[in-house]
Amino acid sequence: MKGAMAAAALVSLAVAAIFFSPAAAASPVQWGKLDPHFYDHSCPQAQQIVASIVGKAHYQDPRMAASLLRLHFHDCFVKGCDASLLLDSSGSIVSEKRSNPNKDSARGFEVIDEIKAALEAACPGTVSCADILALAARDSTVMTGGPGWIVPLGRRDARGASVQGSNNDIPAPNNTLPTIITKFKLQGLDIVDLVALLGSHTIGDSRCTSFRQRLYNQTGNGLPDFTLDASYAASLRPRCPRSGGDQNLFFLDPVTPFKFDNQYYKNILAHRGLLASDEVLLTGSPATAGLVKLYAADQGVFFQHFVQSMVKMGNISPLTGAQGEIRKHCRRVNHN
Repeated sequence: MKGAMAAAALVSLAVAAIFFSPAAAASPVQWGKLDPHFYDHSCPQAQQIVASIVGKAHYQDPRMAASLLRLHFHDCFVKGCDASLLLDSSGSIVSEKRSNPNKDSARGFEVIDEIKAALEAACPGTVSCADILALAARDSTVMTGGPGWIVPLGRRDARGASVQGSNNDIPAPNNTLPTIITKFKLQGLDIVDLVALLGSHTIGDSRCTSFRQRLYNQTGNGLPDFTLDASYAASLRPRCPRSGGDQNLFFLDPVTPFKFDNQYYKNILAHRGLLASDEVLLTGSPATAGLVKLYAADQGVFFQHFVQSMVKMGNISPLTGAQGEIRKHCRRVNHN
């Protein structure tokens, strides 16, 4: 538990440093209806509670940081940042957890449950599940060595889900670059946001089934992907055969798999991006290739752009005011 407490303290210090830095104080608030001070009076200990439990989860399972960060992405890209992803199937709701991007891979729900239970005990009916996801994503980034940022708050929770939206709107590992660009654009996110946010692949894992075609049959002619380094491909094949091993896990960044840094972009430059959607940032467009080279050369710029893009993504179509609800349990709507 000492490690968990230290991790939570790290987040608290990082957030305090951002809140009280002159740059943060001088910058205008541009977050629509969301406000980083939303819980200052109604639940002042909210961020500390989230950081503490995320810290414990990260200490117990180093993979959890990437999983919690991913939950925020997969929530925001479907109907906005409204915690629709967290709903289990019930009544008229078909859970987004059943969609292709989430089944067998989305995880960390029990950590969100633990955070919610602690917040309900401290401040009943106050902190939304959508805000928990946003805070847990930030804390997970900080705990793995990445940048911190002030999280605008005040999101409310959806009363429904969209498994169809989850299947259609979340970028897939085998999507073409124009398709990925379009999916980001539909969320109000540009090419800088796209390349910066994919940098979250500096931590976490991917399943064999998500990149197998690159090893054996990328273009339907039975040949491996020519944009994948041959020696790297050879190292992947033993645990990702032509058939079987679908759920076998591989680091998205095998060099520093648990550290949030800019190594992901260096890997892409060496043609060692694991997913087709990673490597295509270099091969698919001069604009995205230029950003890959910039971030590989300058981690500070990557961190700066990542923070800006995370705040922008976290502001996709939030429910505010009287919209939605504050769920008592993140897995089900109230009174259901």
